[in-house]
Order: sequence, then structure tokens, then C-alpha cells
Amino acid sequence: MAELTHFNETGVAHMVDVGAKAATHRIAIAEGSITMQDSTLALIMEGGHKKGDVLGIARVAGIMAAKKTAELVPLCHPLTLSHIDISLEPRPGAGAVYCRAQVETIGPTGVEMEALNAVQVTLLTIYDMCKAVDRGMSIETVRLVEKTGGKSGDWVRSGSGWSL
Repeated sequence: MAELTHFNETGVAHMVDVGAKAATHRIAIAEGSITMQDSTLALIMEGGHKKGDVLGIARVAGIMAAKKTAELVPLCHPLTLSHIDISLEPRPGAGAVYCRAQVETIGPTGVEMEALNAVQVTLLTIYDMCKAVDRGMSIETVRLVEKTGGKSGDWVRSGSGWSL
């Protein structure tokens, strides 16, 4: 069984030492969704929101969040990110906006936390911008979809992908 890496042999929380690990190309992809009333989604899609381009602003917020992850998650290493892509897809039939974040680096540790944080903050920004018209929105199924690179190798969630 794998062990939790953020605790030392005496059970004290610590930042994992990645100094001896090889710098490799690492990619993480996360996804999630926010559900809402059909009228709220229509407002977003029509660009009729008085606060501006909801999806554009949310995308920038997600990029910023990925870059700030180490400031928010106490034992997360600060990383130099080489690429961040936030994709947003309105789904009128489901009354939802789906978000997918891909984050990349060349370094000694992965970018899973950065991708997950990007999705969370992207969706939270949509909530913030639309809460005046729909407080019942729900952020759902935020999860890691895939990670590549590093000593532990590649991992892909079975049955996942842009299908939430």
C-alpha cells in the first residue's frame, strides 16, 4: 500500500523533499462543472451579463489560480508553469458550464494541484459573477482526469473525459 508522503516517520506534516528528483515534462488535466438555471446559462451565452464576459473573466481567474496554488495549499511546492489552458463549454441541455484545465511544467514534481485549483477557481468565478441572478448554482464533480510524467508514471481516470 502506498504511504502518505506529506508526513515524516513520526507523523509530522512536512513539505516533501523533491530536490533529488529529475525535472521532467509533467502535465495534469482536471475537469468540473457548474450547473445553473437555463436562464442564467442563456445570459452567459448571450453575453448579456452586466459584469461583462463571464467565461472570459473566469478563464483568466483560473489561469491566475493555477499560478497561485502554492500560496493556498500549505505543502504544495511553488512551480514555474510552462502552459495553462482553460477550456469552457456551455451545455444548454444540461444547464451547465463544463471546465477543463490543462497545466504543464518541467520540474521535479507534478501539477495536479494546479490543475484542480484552476478548475475550482474558474467555476467559483462563474458563481460569483452570476450569483445575483442564481444563488442555486452548484459546482460539481471537480476531479483529476489525467497526469503524465514523473517517477510514478502516467495515470488516466477510466471513463473520464469531457463527459461530466
